[in-house]
Amino acid sequence: MRSRRCSKARPTVRRYLEIYSIMLRNSLIREMSFKANFILWLLVELLWFIGQIVFFSIIFGSINQIGDWTKWEVVLLVGTHQMIAQLFQAFFFVNVANIPELVRTGKLDSMLVLPIDSQFAVSSRQFGLDSIVNSLVGGVVVLFSLAQLHFTPRPVHVLLYLVAVGFGVTIHYSIMITLAAVSFWIVRAQGLVYGYFNFLNIARYPDVIYPRLFRLIFSWLIPVIIVANIPARLLVKPLGDPTSLMLHLVAAAVIVFSLSRAFWYFALRHYSSASS
Repeated sequence: MRSRRCSKARPTVRRYLEIYSIMLRNSLIREMSFKANFILWLLVELLWFIGQIVFFSIIFGSINQIGDWTKWEVVLLVGTHQMIAQLFQAFFFVNVANIPELVRTGKLDSMLVLPIDSQFAVSSRQFGLDSIVNSLVGGVVVLFSLAQLHFTPRPVHVLLYLVAVGFGVTIHYSIMITLAAVSFWIVRAQGLVYGYFNFLNIARYPDVIYPRLFRLIFSWLIPVIIVANIPARLLVKPLGDPTSLMLHLVAAAVIVFSLSRAFWYFALRHYSSASS
């Protein structure tokens, strides 16, 4: 009896990393099997990103500053948003967007019986290499913006920036998987999922352009605005208050992730499997 219980022990962190590396390798093999599709999506995302840069260049052709954001600070903000959105898309978007279809077809059943966490299983099945490449383009834009600003951030601010980017990805993932879990009650929830993916673009704009009430709602209740604004501020506005900014981002990320985790298990308890 003792050995049987040990065999049913939950996988360790190391085991999860091994499982994820296998999924990652399989996903990369699948991506490389369709090279034309990979190149096409890469070009589409790149052109969309260039369009954003051109849009702000046109705006700053008439004005010198938006609130406390200068032209190249806004370009850096757009590059930061590109990094975060593309990293989210690379690791999580396709997986989370597919949850409603798994529920509708009953294919979720086969994933719930796996000896790993169900949320991990549905969140890590596929990986988008093209989005990783596009996130690197965003990183290049950030570096170019810093050069145009003639500003070299201190190592501590670079570290805070990279950590903040990770928390930004966490916020996007948490909100989107919560919306996807609504599919346990309604037949199709793709509209909610894809709607949020379009909505997250508000994070690429300077926070000062939004009304105060809007900023309050979308900085705390649905913390989308801070996803890119706080990392960018940490990097190029070191004279601000990095501690309070970082605490705000960490608190928001922890809260939305904890709520999404609780809601996922609440939704699972209301799931009627295909076999029932």
